[in-house]
Amino acid sequence: MILTIIIVLGILMLAAAFMALYLKDLLSAIIASGAISLMASVIYIILAAPDVAMTEAAIGSGLTTIVFLYALHLVRKKQEDKHD
Repeated sequence: MILTIIIVLGILMLAAAFMALYLKDLLSAIIASGAISLMASVIYIILAAPDVAMTEAAIGSGLTTIVFLYALHLVRKKQEDKHD
């Protein structure tokens, strides 16, 4: 049963990775990359590595996604200021 869950999460991670690569909308790509880290942290919990899972969730899924979203916000704001 555990192996099945890990395989399903791995397939979902691959799907999210392809989505992050091929989506034209940057916001959706950022969210897809955050989902990859979140699914990785679930796999780490299943594999009995809670410290790695917490680090992945905090840094990979949380902080990195927030930094990317902030950078996207700054780029869009700068583009709007340029056009005005």
